[in-house]
Amino acid sequence: MKTINFFLVFFIVASGVFYFYFKTRQFRTSYVFPIRKKMFASKAGSFLGGLLLFFGINQLILFQGIVTYLVSGLFIAFGAYIIYFNTKATKHYKQYVDEETRLNEN
Repeated sequence: MKTINFFLVFFIVASGVFYFYFKTRQFRTSYVFPIRKKMFASKAGSFLGGLLLFFGINQLILFQGIVTYLVSGLFIAFGAYIIYFNTKATKHYKQYVDEETRLNEN
């Protein structure tokens, strides 16, 4: 049980770090590259969803009770939805990044 909790805490922290990394990349990207900014925003959103998902699973393992099950279930469902939505958005924006770079080389 302790090793599972250790890995979940590791994934929670890693998701938070990657969220802040991609959010920083989004803010530091020039206004000339709006699609790249959206791609970084969707990547950051995916990691935020991962943070919610892992946090919900961790709370489910640590505590028992009907309220914990309900709140953890909401976190897990919402986190999974955010991951799914933002992963699709990242794939969509990724196909246009090269074209955007080529158009802005001038």
